[in-house]
Amino acid sequence: MHIETDATRQLQTQARAARAAARALALALAPQRDAALRAMARALRAAAPEVLAANAADLAAATGSTAFRDRLALSEARLEAIAAGAEAVAALPDPLARQLDHWTRPNGLAIARIPAPIGVIGMIYESRPNVGVDAAAICVKSANAVILRGGSDSARTAAALQTALAAGLAQAGLPEASVQVAPTTDRAYVAAMLGAAGLIDLIIPRGGKSLVERVQREARIPTLAHAEGLCHTYIHASADPEMARAVLANAKMRRTGICSATETLLIDRAIAPALLPALIADLAALGCDFRADAAARAIVPGLPAAAEGDFDTEWLDAILSVAVVEGLDAALDHIARHGSGHTDAIIAADAAVARSFLARIDSAVALWNASTQFCDGAEFGFGAEIGIATGRLHARGPVGPEQLTTYRYVVEGAGQVRP
Repeated sequence: MHIETDATRQLQTQARAARAAARALALALAPQRDAALRAMARALRAAAPEVLAANAADLAAATGSTAFRDRLALSEARLEAIAAGAEAVAALPDPLARQLDHWTRPNGLAIARIPAPIGVIGMIYESRPNVGVDAAAICVKSANAVILRGGSDSARTAAALQTALAAGLAQAGLPEASVQVAPTTDRAYVAAMLGAAGLIDLIIPRGGKSLVERVQREARIPTLAHAEGLCHTYIHASADPEMARAVLANAKMRRTGICSATETLLIDRAIAPALLPALIADLAALGCDFRADAAARAIVPGLPAAAEGDFDTEWLDAILSVAVVEGLDAALDHIARHGSGHTDAIIAADAAVARSFLARIDSAVALWNASTQFCDGAEFGFGAEIGIATGRLHARGPVGPEQLTTYRYVVEGAGQVRP
């Protein structure tokens, strides 16, 4: 009980500071917020030795799969990409400097709908250090304060990154409390965040199924969450074989531990005998393992059999589920049964079939002749992302600065009174 009370007090202290910072951010003009983002990027580069040393300590203490360690690891190149991402966010248009709609009523009242910051964001994520910086950049751009609670495996790295971000904010004259990191790895702090109605306006979980389910189950605050990244690549009978091979290899193996990595290959029976062996050989050469249905194993003997539940599994590793299907309708049915509504792709030369897939698939992101790994805020032109939303309210797909705004109404009159 004492730990819970202590965590709650820690959270309340940070959240009150974040609320004050959010008010300051909302009043700051876009050039000051953009200057802060550029200063944050410079501070990250300057702090590279400290950040990489902290990350090395986290890696030394970590246990887990190769894919997990890849998500946790930073390098000079990855740190530079993180800093460049903050600069890319700074270069975006101000998401608050828009008028969403306007009209004049018969009584002369002029009504405008304009964007507004959400306020204080609580971000709960797991092992990827870049997630915290991306979230910080997007929140500052959209004039939201953020409290970051990363996984215990990345605690040293998160603290080192936050020190650099705070330095950048201070240099630009914005409150350091605009971006805060949880002061403890105690799980009680997460519980305090989830119960902080009135202090935190929106909770965003980014991580595995168990994390997202816990947040959705326990939160007393609105959440912007994503389901598992159970992404599919469907190769239609009209697909160009070489394109299919190149796209699938990238979709699965570019980075296996990210939520937009393809987890299931669906291939039309009409082309499976000719193309599936080459696809399997390509991926096997890259270190991929497989879980295949009976039809796929009949074509490529020796493939491991898919167990019950394999087609419902987000592997986040070099494992691919494989199924042979009877055309577009069967592919869509398979995705509807097993998918998570995250990202799904079709490889096809037949434009009518591809457009039917795009229109009928119920996913946050649907692609035609492109890797599922393009489901990413930077690739969408958002500079970075705070996550991939798969729910049906407020935002879907990559969440950038614009998606972290709400709206309000401004009404101008000339002395009207209501009869």
